[in-house]
Amino acid sequence: MNETLDTHLQELRRGTVVLACLQLLRTPGYGYSLLEQLEKRGFATDANTLYPLLRRLEKQEYLTSEWNTDEARPRKFYRTSDAGIRLADTLTSEWVSLTEAIATLTDNSPEQEI
Repeated sequence: MNETLDTHLQELRRGTVVLACLQLLRTPGYGYSLLEQLEKRGFATDANTLYPLLRRLEKQEYLTSEWNTDEARPRKFYRTSDAGIRLADTLTSEWVSLTEAIATLTDNSPEQEI
């Protein structure tokens, strides 16, 4: 892939990863588990991208976190906050509208012509 295409794809994915994290963390989880879930669902993300994103969303109060020290190694669990759920719902609604709008651009039916 060429560099310009890579840049555009990265920009396109950036917002979708935020939405995916907010949706997935409605069920509490820790970073590594989230990385695996994102990968499984087609949102290839590396730890150097994910962990700063989680910290930013937590600072913006869209995520909450707590340390689980019950295991041998402490883990920080994240959960989507009430504000994060509202944001995720709004972003999801907007995503649906955008995908419908994009579909009209790729539909070759005569009534779609400008």
